[in-house]
Amino acid sequence: MHIAVTDGLASIAVWDPDEVSIRVARGAPAREVLREVADILLIDLGAPGSRGGPLRCFCGMRVELPHELLPRVLTAEAG
Repeated sequence: MHIAVTDGLASIAVWDPDEVSIRVARGAPAREVLREVADILLIDLGAPGSRGGPLRCFCGMRVELPHELLPRVLTAEAG
């Protein structure tokens, strides 16, 4: 599962089955991005795990966030 930050999305996060990826809206609030991505993984795709734990793909592998999103997530979590 790949997560990519992109421009011009109609919502915060969108599952793209053709690319096996989740596209995240550039500039969206980090907490909302994480919530949306977790919902897609857990609810829509049936991934194992629970909210608050590490993000996991439906295959069980850990999902890595794009480097572009990481500084925003760390800043948001600290604040």
